[in-house]
Amino acid sequence: MKRWLLGVSLVALALYAQNQKMPPKSPPETAMAMVGGHAISIKYSSPRVRGREGHIFGPGGLIQSTHKQYPVWRAGANAATTLDTEADLTIGDLSVPKGTYTLFVDIANPDQWTLIVNKQTGEWGLAYNSADDLGKVPMQMSQPQQMIEDLKWEVKNEGHDRGRLVLEWEDHIASVNFKVQ
Repeated sequence: MKRWLLGVSLVALALYAQNQKMPPKSPPETAMAMVGGHAISIKYSSPRVRGREGHIFGPGGLIQSTHKQYPVWRAGANAATTLDTEADLTIGDLSVPKGTYTLFVDIANPDQWTLIVNKQTGEWGLAYNSADDLGKVPMQMSQPQQMIEDLKWEVKNEGHDRGRLVLEWEDHIASVNFKVQ
């Protein structure tokens, strides 16, 4: 009888565990700041390195093996990463009218990434079409003091009408300045 109860309990526990929603491997995140009195936000899914340090970027890395349009990367996971701005911006030297855009990053050169602002929105992150590019902007590159496990976008208010978009993951930090018009 004890074995039967133990068996039933284990089966019930296993069924209960299967029915519990596991947290997503790349949870949805939002980075937002008010700059010049206007909301600027980036919505993305945040993948984890999960033991793949040194195997994310570059030839044969995770991104190359999972993105058919490599070296263009969705700069996150799952659905496309989106930028939403309530004001006209100048990102680097690119004029970006207020609205919603998809962000991609060209990572062909690991030491010099390029931010791509794309007019198509609502697509899955792997559906990049260069014909819809609003434009491209070089990013400033640096390395973190320690490995960054969770991909993170930041929208930083640098004072008055100026800000900075920052993308951090693994052993890369890429950023670009912007100005609210």
